[in-house]
Amino acid sequence: MGILEIIGIAGSLSLLAGWRLYLTILATGVAMHFGWLPLPDHLQSLQVLANPWVLGVAAVGTIAEFLADKVAWVDSIWDGVHSFVRPLGGALLSLALVDSSDPAWQIVAFLLGGGGALLSHGAKATTRAVVNVSPEPFSNVAVSTGEDVATGGLLALAIAYPPLAIVIAILLAIAAVIVIVALRRLLRNIKATLKRALGDEPVDSSALPPA
Repeated sequence: MGILEIIGIAGSLSLLAGWRLYLTILATGVAMHFGWLPLPDHLQSLQVLANPWVLGVAAVGTIAEFLADKVAWVDSIWDGVHSFVRPLGGALLSLALVDSSDPAWQIVAFLLGGGGALLSHGAKATTRAVVNVSPEPFSNVAVSTGEDVATGGLLALAIAYPPLAIVIAILLAIAAVIVIVALRRLLRNIKATLKRALGDEPVDSSALPPA
């Protein structure tokens, strides 16, 4: 596995960890257990993800996250609790894929992995904040299911075709930035609309007639 493939897989895993940390760990561990993700000698320490105990904890976390993510506002609470856990998990996943004999690459991998996971986590959490405002109960389930399918599919692609991993990582990063910018703008517009509806918009004194 070449350096670009390793960087691509590290980027893909860290970004997907911002969506589904436990599913990412579980899928990566299962792929290693069955030999679907071959690793060079200096990355054999990553085989710890294939440890039965690690797989068991990741499976429990995956089920808990799957259920919590389908309930409006519970998903936002779950996202809030994992605002630190997901970036740390993404950073550690990325760090584990880098040659331990090169401290410079380790630092870069840790920072980029954590930043990538934080970026995708921010996009996910912002999306849910907007979706949870919707009065109907089905959009939350639809969005959550879409994230499940997308995470599983992209993980499978990155693991089965490592050369594609770098493309997946770049596209995920771009998509996360676009989503965050668009949704934050939408939230500001909603907030401004609510202020006007409630009469809380400050009055422009220059528009008032002279006394």
